[in-house]
Amino acid sequence: MISQPLLRAVVPLVADIARELPGTERYRRLLLALRTLLPCDAAALLRLEQDALVPLAVDGLSADTLGRRFRVDEHPRFSALLEAPGPLRFPADSPLPDPYDGLVEGIEGHLPVHDCMGCVIRQGDKPWGLLTLDALVSERFSAVDLDALQTFASLAAATVSVTEHIERLESRVVQESLRAEGYRLAAAPRARSLIGRSAPMRQLQKEIELVAGSDLTVLIQGETGVGKELVAEALHAASPRAARPMVSLNCAALPDTLVESELFGHVRGAFTGAVGERPGKFELADGGTLFLDEVGELALPVQAKLLRVLQSGQLQRLGSDREHRVDVRLIAATNRNLAEEVRAGRLRADFYHRLSAYPLQVPPLRERGRDVLLLAGFFLEENRARLRLGGLRLDPSAQAALLGHGWPGNVRELEHLLGRSVLKALGRQSPRPRILNLVAEDLDLPEVVAGRQPAHAVQPAEAPETAQLAPAVTGALSDAVDGFKRGLIVAALARHENNLAAAARALGVDRGNLARLAKRLGIATDRGR
Repeated sequence: MISQPLLRAVVPLVADIARELPGTERYRRLLLALRTLLPCDAAALLRLEQDALVPLAVDGLSADTLGRRFRVDEHPRFSALLEAPGPLRFPADSPLPDPYDGLVEGIEGHLPVHDCMGCVIRQGDKPWGLLTLDALVSERFSAVDLDALQTFASLAAATVSVTEHIERLESRVVQESLRAEGYRLAAAPRARSLIGRSAPMRQLQKEIELVAGSDLTVLIQGETGVGKELVAEALHAASPRAARPMVSLNCAALPDTLVESELFGHVRGAFTGAVGERPGKFELADGGTLFLDEVGELALPVQAKLLRVLQSGQLQRLGSDREHRVDVRLIAATNRNLAEEVRAGRLRADFYHRLSAYPLQVPPLRERGRDVLLLAGFFLEENRARLRLGGLRLDPSAQAALLGHGWPGNVRELEHLLGRSVLKALGRQSPRPRILNLVAEDLDLPEVVAGRQPAHAVQPAEAPETAQLAPAVTGALSDAVDGFKRGLIVAALARHENNLAAAARALGVDRGNLARLAKRLGIATDRGR
């Protein structure tokens, strides 16, 4: 005959078996049911892992108990419970030290005289772990309670079995999903490739061919918009890992609180909102390449954990103590001077040296000569196909304007400018032409805008700030370019109290490049700020 207290404790647990719950929640509910059946001041569920007991759930013990590992040979009470054929109660005057001494909530120092008991949980013929109960009142437990604990231990074993079976199934689903995602990423077509015939680009392509076949970590450096991700894709495509996925992560696009989860993955319950188990980018890239863009944005604690993975190939998902081994080739990219970041204390020196095993410098567009026209042809063809035009061409005046621009935003600026200019030029044509011919005036270049201002009579109140600053220069195009750049830089420095770094960020250029340009244009800057 099942007693009413036992029935009240058992029914919710039986109902939980059919519910979708994380393992930590199942174990927490198990202890709540145990304390309902056998009122006490503290209870714990511990799993036996080799020669130590690991707490999986505690109730009435301090939170740090969950982080402890109790070696069985150092705790004779635990050893006695594991060897006992059934539940075991320790009398108040037991000489054996209590492993929870100092861990029971609300008790300072040593535990007073109290009552405690426990029971082994078995899976098959082997001990899986222990259930323990502590009461601060002596003689709290009786022989009847030992019998009730024995019955409850059988239900606890069933809960443990169900929980571990569900976790194995979930792990299998995650692994299959991981494998499928890996194949998908590996098969995904790369829409673009490196374009350029200039000497700097030919040198870069030689270096890519040289280092691609190795497993060295590559640090790709260059200004914003130069195409660092395309260089990473070229490295991966030319490597022995090309058949495996290349996985990318923009480190600047995520808050520090989510970067770890993205990199290493997490288990259910690891943080608020972690409703399921999820692999990180490292596991997705296993056997392939992981590309970390804007790596200089990583926080120092994340740098330390990433360094450990790079050195050992082992990682732990957030909220898990299980080790996962990965085989990943890392490619990193940054538009920062990482050596300066190390000196400023924002980047670990050991992390920097690990990243820069083989540095690659991507040249800015202004140093690539007529490559700008090759790239323009590529982007124009993309726009032609998207807009379903019969043809899309550059007039010689437009070509000259593109060659004369300084391209502070590099290739990305060129792509966006052409897309914008084509749409605007098409909107001015009526009827819609089959072939669209772009002239210099169609381009949304500030130098061209400055040169035609008098004809359009832009009123100062309506003109954008950049247009107001641009001088109406007649003569050589290079003089107009320099004049416009000078106006932009002076205005940016004025807005940011002559802080060169802040002005560089506002203009979207590298600080060092801005300093050199300002010096060439004769602009005084406060480099020390």
